[in-house]
Amino acid sequence: MSKVGLVMRKIQFTEAQGPRVFAERLQAIGRELGVEIVFISPERHVSGHDWLPGYEHEKGDLVNYDIVLDQIYAQGIEHVIYTVSGFTFLKMFIKNSVLFPHSFPDPALTGYEMMKPFYTMVDKAVVQTDFLKRQLASQFGVTDTTVIPIGFSESLAEKHFDPSQVVENRILWIGRDEENRRPDLVLEYARRNPDKEVFMVFGGERYRESTKKYDIPGNVKLRFALTQSQVFELMNSAKVYWSCSKFDTFAMPLTEALAMGKIVVKPEHPCYDHISSSHAFAGNEKNWFELVNMAAASPRSWSAENRDYAFEKFSSRVMKEGYQSFFSSWLSTTR
Repeated sequence: MSKVGLVMRKIQFTEAQGPRVFAERLQAIGRELGVEIVFISPERHVSGHDWLPGYEHEKGDLVNYDIVLDQIYAQGIEHVIYTVSGFTFLKMFIKNSVLFPHSFPDPALTGYEMMKPFYTMVDKAVVQTDFLKRQLASQFGVTDTTVIPIGFSESLAEKHFDPSQVVENRILWIGRDEENRRPDLVLEYARRNPDKEVFMVFGGERYRESTKKYDIPGNVKLRFALTQSQVFELMNSAKVYWSCSKFDTFAMPLTEALAMGKIVVKPEHPCYDHISSSHAFAGNEKNWFELVNMAAASPRSWSAENRDYAFEKFSSRVMKEGYQSFFSSWLSTTR
């Protein structure tokens, strides 16, 4: 069985968020394709905080190269997927290294200036959207790029799908307690719309403490570190899924929301162009509240068109087909 190292930060492997879900899904697909995906991460944290001055993530990655390389060499790994730009230097040691970005140096993201130098060294990438493929080519001259979405679980989307359980005034938001995810907007919406039941799902347990700084309206229900099954179960009961982030590399919960037939309200930034179906509406800070209310007032409780679109474009079947093609070419390349 071929081996592929998947290099991510320790916190990405431990929290119930997109990177961990991607890692587990890739590992499961790898088994089906005869490829062993080996999880590799630094054993120490430089900082438990996002962007604490002097301890930014990319600096932390640089001082962890010895630990990461030791793990790669110990496993006899010759092919590596790294998800963090700070590990771009791996290609100096491992010829067959490919970037799968969970972030991107876009001005909407904190610390994007620090990411830029690392991206100038990328020569091969797998990305989740055509938008990112275009950005890598236009901004950094990277042309060896393969687009493979992070597929949602069809089995969970089938198991938990029950339109009779939709609560007509329930709005769902999934994200992190980070400025670019705009949880403040969701809380303000809830204050102005006390007739709505707003669920806010945060991807990690660490946000249980950080959200204490907010004045939480009574119609807001907080959830932390839900399992994928719990996410789909809650998603099924909501009528509207709302994302108000400034930027996403894929926006996994949005594709899951489409798969569950939710009416979707999303940002109009072009990084969300792949979230495009009959009942997915793009807006901005000036009109989001109205869009969410219009979606909640829709006579339809769910969208068959959104569900069909998601299964066609973003299912784990599509992800598996993408990696089957990618691995067959990439893994034939040796030292």
